[in-house]
Amino acid sequence: MRRTRNPARSRAMARVASAVLSTALVLTGCSHTSHPSHTAHQDTGKAAEGSRPVPPDARHIALKGAVNVRDLGGYRTSDGKQLRYGVVFRGDALGKLTPADLAVTSKLGLKSVVDFRLPVEVRTDGADRLPKGASAIPLPIDDTGLYERTTAAIGSRDPAQQQKALGDGKGAQTMQRIYRTFVTEAGARHQFAKVLDTIADGKRLPLLFHCTSGKDRTGWMSYVLLRAVGVPARTAEADYLLSSDIRKTADEKTREGLKKSGVMKDPQLIVPLQEVRKDYLGAALTEADHRYGSFDAYLSKGLGLDAGTLHKLRTRLLK
Repeated sequence: MRRTRNPARSRAMARVASAVLSTALVLTGCSHTSHPSHTAHQDTGKAAEGSRPVPPDARHIALKGAVNVRDLGGYRTSDGKQLRYGVVFRGDALGKLTPADLAVTSKLGLKSVVDFRLPVEVRTDGADRLPKGASAIPLPIDDTGLYERTTAAIGSRDPAQQQKALGDGKGAQTMQRIYRTFVTEAGARHQFAKVLDTIADGKRLPLLFHCTSGKDRTGWMSYVLLRAVGVPARTAEADYLLSSDIRKTADEKTREGLKKSGVMKDPQLIVPLQEVRKDYLGAALTEADHRYGSFDAYLSKGLGLDAGTLHKLRTRLLK
């Protein structure tokens, strides 16, 4: 006998499929580590020797409705200066902040929250819940259709379709393609440059920028910002890689939920989409070198940052 389709169950499965994009995908809760003091940590730049400059919980702001919110303060530049705490923050989507979270974020004094998410992501995950005094700056960055393609594959509940879309290295290959578009696409370059210009101007600080999971568009933005003010490449890379550590528990719970609900037979297929990896970042950096000759040339020619803007960035952020 053919099983009758249950509309309520179908809607529930669709919500589960959408939920994985909220916590797992590139462009796209759980408990978090303790809130840092924002004053005690000193980064000596040891990442240049191959070690991570800070533990996973350093600078991490503990929230129940967002996993990956961090203060970019404290990092040291090559010439010994230090990024100020409390000026620029990075994060994931803020649509699920609790009243307690809003009390915490209100203490940050945010004036601006930049949202890199696409409209479809905002519709799925919800508009940001902003603390009083903060204004939204929507700067969507295209994901080349990854969100909708992956939602379709996961929502199909078909292991063969999911394997075809994500298996045999396709997930990692897709991520590398996405990262290259951060450099190749004029629209993406414009949005990243807009954030840097806004920070340099200083009128809308403190500022937080985020995407859905706070690791790819946000990760590249953070890397670019840190490099632009003189933070060593290995230190900036280490900040980028912290997202996998911070998101580990949340991502594991997402995979467990997909398995238990029957949405995915093999939820390990989404691991490449959940993680940040050196070769993802490397794909963007290689593209920057290929197109512009160097990272510094990418800043000046790709993002249009002149010497005056770079000087303003350093003045605003460093001490």
